Amino acid sequence: MSSSASTSQDPLGHALLAYQRGKQNATITVHSNVADEEPLPAAYFFRSLWEMPELERTALGECRGKVLDLGAGAGCHSLELQSRGFEVKAVDISPGAVQVMQERGVSQVACHDIYDHALTKEKYDTVLMLMNGIGLAGTLEGLERFLQHAHQLLAPGGQIMATSSDISYLYEDEDGALVFDLNGPYYGEVEYTMQYEEEAGATFHWIFADPSLLQDCAEAAGYQVEFLDEDDQQQYLVRLTLKG
Repeated sequence: MSSSASTSQDPLGHALLAYQRGKQNATITVHSNVADEEPLPAAYFFRSLWEMPELERTALGECRGKVLDLGAGAGCHSLELQSRGFEVKAVDISPGAVQVMQERGVSQVACHDIYDHALTKEKYDTVLMLMNGIGLAGTLEGLERFLQHAHQLLAPGGQIMATSSDISYLYEDEDGALVFDLNGPYYGEVEYTMQYEEEAGATFHWIFADPSLLQDCAEAAGYQVEFLDEDDQQQYLVRLTLKG
């Protein structure tokens, strides 16, 4: 996709901008290949600290040093960290989201995808990937690639603070047994399309990594793995620390 196409196709960014301009009920419709379509209110991206799930508040409390917030959305995590005195760079692939963050006062904002070479020019003590942020890697292969790539983003002893979920519950039958194709792609790989009003974006891949899979991938990529917390929706918070 050319950059001009991606700039015009930005349903998430346009919904965030609409909310920022006062349209309180701006809502994104999320289509996926594993569940019914779901509404995602733009307001969710603007939540304050006490509106955040406990996993996210814990993650913010564990941040240290210079922080890179990947997939930063409307910047709610970056703004909270800034208010605590952290140096934060917020990055999103959505031009509209980047504009919203600039307007909201996030001091360092850039429009990049997670592999953009420009990001590797600096080293970070914490890479933050919240709101199921591991999903940015897209697929199982993408997760392995990203964990290797992140070596170039992290300072010595740096950490990735990330949330993800085990979505195997979507594949349970009436008896609670799991039913999925063991020869097919990993069950946590999902295809999404976002729509805002009449505008639909391109379909993209998102990965929900179960804890044992993430642990195996991260250890193979040279990280120490520490699961810090989980909630009752199968979501968990993990710290991946670069060894050596």
